[in-house]
Amino acid sequence: MSKQHHESQLQSQTDTTSTDDTDTGDYKSELPGFLGTVDNAISRIESVLLAAGVLLMALNTIANVVGRFVFQSSLFFSEELNRLLIVLITFAGISYAARHGRHIRMSAMYDALPSSLRKPLMIAITLVTAVFMLGLAWYSAQYMLTLYDRGRVLPSLQIPVWIIYVWAPIGFFMTGLQYILTAIKNMIEKDIYLSTNVLEGYDDDEVEI
Repeated sequence: MSKQHHESQLQSQTDTTSTDDTDTGDYKSELPGFLGTVDNAISRIESVLLAAGVLLMALNTIANVVGRFVFQSSLFFSEELNRLLIVLITFAGISYAARHGRHIRMSAMYDALPSSLRKPLMIAITLVTAVFMLGLAWYSAQYMLTLYDRGRVLPSLQIPVWIIYVWAPIGFFMTGLQYILTAIKNMIEKDIYLSTNVLEGYDDDEVEI
């Protein structure tokens, strides 16, 4: 990608006043072949989960308020449903944040290194993070299976408790895959990437492509 093209798409990922205007069109991965297919699939899953979670939470909250103040009777399952949706949004959100390079970075030592050393270090960072995310996916899946074996149900919705936590291993797994794809992106491209579509940098230097 040309320098002029990069400059035309300059967009700070740390300036919250400017990221509100970031293009929200359909994501299209630039990774080759099967990797691009996986990247696009993760992006679609994230979008569906986040959109559904936020919309359902809004509808549930509004319906509960209307029921309480208009009909003098709130929805008995509203709190439990919101708990489920918060878990869904949280764990779908960590994968989304990884895709857009939005996770907090403490990189004073990293920034002091020359670019020839930053690139292998970024690959190592993303691979180590991916291992941790996949490890958390494994342990959260074991916890979910423990809840499944106990057979507990929510008092209002009368659905198994483990369903609330099913999104934790899914979210950690997608995040782990996202970091693996970022490592591969850094291996095959000459630039340094924070994610599969965000070049490294701060403020005016960060570019989402």
